[in-house]
Amino acid sequence: MHETMVAQSLLAAISSEADRQNARPVGAKISCGTFDAINDEILCFAFEAVAKGTGCEGVKLEIEHKPIRCRCRDCDRNFDFELSSPICPECGSEKFELLPDAPLLLETIEFQTEQRNV
Repeated sequence: MHETMVAQSLLAAISSEADRQNARPVGAKISCGTFDAINDEILCFAFEAVAKGTGCEGVKLEIEHKPIRCRCRDCDRNFDFELSSPICPECGSEKFELLPDAPLLLETIEFQTEQRNV
């Protein structure tokens, strides 16, 4: 259900920008954090369903999952959390805090360019 709501929001945003630019969208890139991760397959399926019969039909989604970010409490360095090595890569400390998760963002929209015969 979460992915369907995301798909509807993406459709609205992409359609709005397509209308503003008077162009046909062909692709879009989104990013999301790890804790609020979306299921890629379900989101793509939901987007395909809600976009059917609209100007966004056929738009291909690219989804980037952002890593969990941490801040070391000993050396204050920010780093990507690695489950296989949950320590600060700078000082080796096991004392760290999780930073806020990356939000779900529509990063880019790709539009079809017209080919002109000269």
